[in-house]
Amino acid sequence: MAQKPQTREERRRQQAAKNKKPAGKKAKKGMFKKIFLALIALGIIGMLTGIATFAFMIQDTPKLDESLLKDPISSKIYDMDKKLVTEVGSQNRDYVSYEDIPKLVENAFLATEDVRFYKHNGIDIIRLGGAVIANVTEGFGAEGASTITQQVVKNYFLGFEKTLSRKAQEAWLAYQLEQKYTKQQIFEMYVNKIYMSENMHGVLTASKTYFGKDDLSELELHEAALLAGMPQSPNNYNPFTNPEKAEHRRNVVLSLMHQHGFITKEEKENAQKIPVTSTLVKEEDRKNKKEEPFDAFVDMVIEEVTEKTDFDIFSDGLEIYTTLDPNAQTHVESILNTDAAVQYPNDDMQAAITLLDTQTGEIRAIGGGRNQQVKRGLNYAIDEKRQPGSTIKPILDYGPAIEHLRWGTYHMLEDKPMTYTTGEPIRNWNNKYNGVMTMRSALAKSINIPALQAFQAVGAEKAREFGVNLGLTLKDPIYESASIGSHEIAPIEMAGAYAAFGNNGFFTEPYSVKKIVLRDKTEIDLTPETEVVMKDYTAFMISDMLKTAIKEGTGATYANIPRLHVAGKTGTTNYTKEEISEYGIQNGGVPDSWFVGYTTRYTASVWTGYKDRRTALYGNEQKISQMLFRNLMTHVSKDVDTPDFTVPKSVERVQVEKGTMPAKLASEYTPKDQILYEWAVKGNVPKEVSKKFDKIKTPGKLEAKYDEKKNEIILTWEFDQKNTTDIKFEVTASLDEGPEQPLTTTTDTGLKIANAVPGGIYSFKVTAVRGEQRSDPATIKIQVPEPAQPESDENEDEVETGNENGNGRGNGNGNGQGNGNGQGNGNGNSNDPADANDANDGDDGDDGDEEGDNE
Repeated sequence: MAQKPQTREERRRQQAAKNKKPAGKKAKKGMFKKIFLALIALGIIGMLTGIATFAFMIQDTPKLDESLLKDPISSKIYDMDKKLVTEVGSQNRDYVSYEDIPKLVENAFLATEDVRFYKHNGIDIIRLGGAVIANVTEGFGAEGASTITQQVVKNYFLGFEKTLSRKAQEAWLAYQLEQKYTKQQIFEMYVNKIYMSENMHGVLTASKTYFGKDDLSELELHEAALLAGMPQSPNNYNPFTNPEKAEHRRNVVLSLMHQHGFITKEEKENAQKIPVTSTLVKEEDRKNKKEEPFDAFVDMVIEEVTEKTDFDIFSDGLEIYTTLDPNAQTHVESILNTDAAVQYPNDDMQAAITLLDTQTGEIRAIGGGRNQQVKRGLNYAIDEKRQPGSTIKPILDYGPAIEHLRWGTYHMLEDKPMTYTTGEPIRNWNNKYNGVMTMRSALAKSINIPALQAFQAVGAEKAREFGVNLGLTLKDPIYESASIGSHEIAPIEMAGAYAAFGNNGFFTEPYSVKKIVLRDKTEIDLTPETEVVMKDYTAFMISDMLKTAIKEGTGATYANIPRLHVAGKTGTTNYTKEEISEYGIQNGGVPDSWFVGYTTRYTASVWTGYKDRRTALYGNEQKISQMLFRNLMTHVSKDVDTPDFTVPKSVERVQVEKGTMPAKLASEYTPKDQILYEWAVKGNVPKEVSKKFDKIKTPGKLEAKYDEKKNEIILTWEFDQKNTTDIKFEVTASLDEGPEQPLTTTTDTGLKIANAVPGGIYSFKVTAVRGEQRSDPATIKIQVPEPAQPESDENEDEVETGNENGNGRGNGNGNGQGNGNGQGNGNGNSNDPADANDANDGDDGDDGDEEGDNE
């Protein structure tokens, strides 16, 4: 049977069913097409947005000025009162044309700074990509991507901050520079503008200064590499002052030159073997002598601007406002370079001084050394690190112990033979031991062993943390020997740390630059933040103990300043046994002598010694640091109100008894000369009161009875004190108000006195004794009855009884029978109340012959 014809609607449905799958594929293709078009649109929008953003960022970019690119502008330095001190410029500059730059020198700089210099248009996309990744992962500014072209324009026209806007402007200027000048011209600008330390600019000037070579073609490979490595950090890589760092940096440059194919491996290795100092101009031939005022302070300013900013102080035309006190700086230079304050033993002895404002951390003066001749030379106050000796004890020992263990100034330590945990013995400077002493006394007398005990009690980790918070550069970990000053520290760091004690526990990193004003009048504040680094009780207790140290301790004679509230500490270092033998050091010689001290207004750190440790300080030479401190602090404190250190509410005064360990409070019976007046953290005072000098209870119920049959006195008493284990009783007696004599010392509460003297009046005292403690005596009197008198016969001759004890009343024990030839029958049974052992003379009866005396 034939099927019915389909209607149009049925055919349409049937066809739709057949085409269902292909219709889905077509829909997906449409979707992908829309997404693709959307992405293109977004890309275009993003690109347009980026272009717009870039255009916005560079709209204020200054125009290129060729004179600025080639001619550096001096910077002006102002003092604390905003008065001009000096200008730091780049007058010392020799210009070299590109044609006179040998390929060796050019390759060294290219390998170090911008190896694709001749392949980019001012911006190195490959290098930029790596920097972008680093900045995303490590934070913006983590890694730079500046090309040589960008370095030429950098800082001359732009602001200080490392912002996207600045980088965009830098890139735009670099691109413009590439369009206007050839690569050779740009490279010429670069090598003539770079700062090369020693107050000079340009590679040719550096070649003359460091190697004495007036033509760059005379430079050897290792010399060219050294110069190419310097622009990254000129002062750090100065071969005159930092030869080790300079050599390391040179070797890095040589490796880069080999890596990029400019030299062979053999050339690299041969050049790296050459000592960096081997071809330097000899010191006596250097002509760049000191010309500017306050050179040491200017050194500090240069270093600070270099470390904290991207600016070149020698070429960027900066206005630099500093913390300099010209009066103090002039005085510092005077006492260092003349005998105005002290008589120096010779011209070779060195000294360094840092003077700070205690409250702000501002550097008022810097003494970088004595008889400094070379500009930008070694600054002993900033760059030289030496072992600080005992000046470290408040920072790594007693300060942390107060901070973390809440020790009071009374805390007792025992100075006794001791070793480090390694077993190595530690000794005091005088090889003597002082027994139990307070923390105050241990610090004032500069005793090493208690300092180590404090360090060990608080732990190396917390001690190091305390020191780092005070601005010290310390290795991690530090070892126990650091507790007595074995770690090397710069004088400026010691000044900053001590200033925090004088400023109630607030620390500000010492600084010389307050702000910088750019040529477009943009101001950049460089004042560091102040941080709380310790409790106020820690700062106060250290200051109070250091006041004792400067008045009664090792610095009492030379550093103390009458009528000025000043705290401070001496420090000397020692030679090892090997050094003593190798250097021929005589007995008593030391390599370093320090004094660091402060008032509420100023802090000064003074170091003295020699450049070469082989030369030692002897005798009074070791006191020069103290004398310099006293002279300087007296000068700057004149007519300046200097209040004492404020007592915080977190401490309280305590009276402790001398020699108690652990410390005990003095009792009402403690003698005044045995009481120490100290400070404790409030709520952390000693709990126990000393009983050493307490009064012992008086023995009670003292009784004396006479036993007629035994002719003896029975003495008894009671004693109800709780602790009687070490109580003894001293018993004394006197007869007929005669001299008092000891009978015995006993632990019993009773005593029998034999052979009592008839009719005698006995006075007894019983005193309880414990060590040096004594009770009030218990006393009692008793009269021994006289024997009954026999009846007399009237017819018999009268016989006189010797009751006057002519033979027996002596205080002897003799059974003295003084038979006088008279009528007095002197049978004196003499009884001594002492101990019945000593025989005294017995007087004969009144009527008897004197021959009746007894011994």
